[in-house]
Order: sequence, then C-alpha cells, then structure tokens
Amino acid sequence: MLAAGIYTLLSLLTNYRNSQSPLQSQSSPSLPSSLTFTLRHLHAVSNTSAIIFQDVPSSYNALSTNAHNVKAHPTLVHRPSSQAHFHRARLRSLRQGQSEKLDWEEDEVLGPDIENRETLRELAKMTNNAYVGPSDPGWYNLTDQWRNETEPFGWEPDADGFRGHVFVSLDNSTVVLSIKGTSAAFIGGAGPTVKKDKLNDNLLFSCCCARVDWTWSTVCDCYSGVGKCDQTCLEESMRDKSLFYAVGTNLYNNVTYLYPNANIWLTGHSLGGSLAALLGVTFGAPVVAFEAPGEKMASKRLHLPSPPSMQHVTHLYHTADVIAMGACNGVLSTCAIGGYAMESRCHNGKTILYDTVSKLHWGVDIRTHRIGVIIDQLLAEDWEEGVPVPKAEPEDDCIDCYSWEYGDFKNVTRTV
Repeated sequence: MLAAGIYTLLSLLTNYRNSQSPLQSQSSPSLPSSLTFTLRHLHAVSNTSAIIFQDVPSSYNALSTNAHNVKAHPTLVHRPSSQAHFHRARLRSLRQGQSEKLDWEEDEVLGPDIENRETLRELAKMTNNAYVGPSDPGWYNLTDQWRNETEPFGWEPDADGFRGHVFVSLDNSTVVLSIKGTSAAFIGGAGPTVKKDKLNDNLLFSCCCARVDWTWSTVCDCYSGVGKCDQTCLEESMRDKSLFYAVGTNLYNNVTYLYPNANIWLTGHSLGGSLAALLGVTFGAPVVAFEAPGEKMASKRLHLPSPPSMQHVTHLYHTADVIAMGACNGVLSTCAIGGYAMESRCHNGKTILYDTVSKLHWGVDIRTHRIGVIIDQLLAEDWEEGVPVPKAEPEDDCIDCYSWEYGDFKNVTRTV
C-alpha cells in the first residue's frame, strides 16, 4: 500500500478542478519561449489498477522562483477528432480487421525545444527522478537550488508497477508527465516494480511472447512452431486492462481532468519512454523519450490509428545502447540472461541518434542504457562545435522481427 498521505483520486480531482484558475487558450498567438516547472504530484497505480496521486509537500517547492526553466517551441501535432472515435476505430481494426476513416485535427501547441541541449537534459533529469523517491541519493536536482527533501512522498517498499511524477508550469499552462522505466539489476537498478516491468517489456518488445528458445516460460501462448507466431493471439494478449498502455491512457485522462486547459508533454526513459511515445500517438501530445526500446511494433499490435504525422514524438538514444538499438537479443545476450526478450528496434516519430561507437569509441554495453549516461555525459556538453545535439530524423526502412512469420495459425484446421 502507498503511504497514508496519498489522496484518493476522487478527492484530488475535486479539489484541483475547483481550484483551477482560467488559463490562456493554447491557440494564443503569443506563446512563451520558456516555461518554469515545479513538481506538483506523484502518480502511481493501486492494487486494483486505479490511478492515484499524491501532492508534493508545499515545503518541497518553497524555492519555486528557482525551479526549472525549459525552452519551448511551437510544435505541430495531430489529434483524433474525438477519443471515442479513436478507440472505436482501434477496436474495429483489432476485432474485425477492418479500417475506419478517422478525422484528425491539426494543431500547433507549445512543445519542448528538441534542438536545445539544456532543455533535453532537464527533461532527462525529470525522467530519472521517476525511478526514485526524492530522498534517494540518485535524485537529480533540477537546479542548483532544488532542494533534496528527506520527508517521505509515499514510495513504499512494496510499491509495484506504473508510476512517475507530474510537473506543472507556474502558470498552469503546461504539464510534464514523467513515466518510470524498467527497474532491472542488470542495467544498474532494481526494485519492487521489476515483476510488472518485465511482463510489460516482454509483451511489448518481444517478437513472440518472449519465446527466445524452448527453455523460456512465455508471457502469452501465441508461439505456433519454429519461426511462427499467431498474430490474433498476440493482439489479444495486449488488451489486458492492467497492462501499462491501458493504465497510461487512464492516467492521461485523469491528468487532463486535473488540468483541463493545460498542454500535456510526455517523457520517460526505457519502458517509460516507449509508453510515453504510445500515449503521444494516442492523444497527440508532444513526447521526448530517452533510450526507449522500439515501440513501433507495439503500436501496430495495439492497432493504434496512425496520424498523418508523428513528428511530435522524439526519441533520443545512442549507438552503444543495445536496448534502444534493438541489439540485446539472443539466448546469450545480457537481456535474455536477465529474463528479458528485448527484440524490437523500430521507433515512431523521429530520432536524435548519438553515434557514440564511431565518434567517441564507446563499447557496446548494456550499462550505457542508464539515464545517468545521457544526463552526465551526452547532454552535459554540445555534441559538436556549433551542433548542440544531432539532428532529429525519422527511422526509414526499419524492420522488426524479420525472421518471424505472423498469421492465423491457431485457428488453422490441420488434416492428416
């Protein structure tokens, strides 16, 4: 159970919705070039899969004038005309294999400036902090004056699964929703969320239910013989309401209820980054994902309708990171030894790719998957003279799981 200080969702929503001040329209021609954020809430999931929040104590944000500044930039997004139509189209595709025309609304919102190195670095710090409580020594101060309080925020030893932080700009116009990634000992971390993290990783990023070889216990029963996997079975296995994508959509809706006029940004690292990217496609929200496993395959298996453009989704990783590069696979890989089948490699949107192997002569090593590597090394200084960060580009011609055949194998009637 989470600490007693956590509010029930109903009381929190009521209090905050009633206290919301009128906000400037997102379509205002006068958009700010920077935003100042403070940490407002922690979010988590109860044992019954309900979204719950906890307020950050007011003492934590006492130095609000010294809180975090992020550069912002107008960003083009495409949103479904309604979420009801989006989910109807998705379910029709999933259940009947039929496409349904979906109307998309093009909008220009304020998003993070992905060409600004310091902005990316501070978003990475917010992402890192979703792994730990504020009293943990791994917590990054968002500014030199950001205080590391020792009072508990509700991270209980038995806390499990989907969780993270909610940062809000001082004018309540923008919310940054940070989602925790995978906690695993073999990448330098572990904790109580490992079990559910592994389940979601193996469903979202494996070619077929984490069937690495015959010795593995799979997370779904879709394997249909050597090199074959039942597509319908895979898609059905990802519809469980307790899985992180479904929980994430519920979380996003709750945050928009808390801040009905705010612009939402999403960020996360590893599994959290992939979930942020999936939610960004679902809701048309700007995303910056760090070292995320390829989520393009998962978006297809979830039957997410594809918007006209996904340029509002940005991935950042480097070539020595075997997980983001889709190279941590095979029976003898570090991921497999740890019980993870991380086999996907293709990302939606566009990618800021640091070629650390060729330019910096880094060795390919799973230990470089830690978000601290991004914060303390790659984003600590400009990539090249006059080039703060590599150019963000789409991943063209990327193919996942090319050696597998997918079809309706489970329903085939075999004759002798």
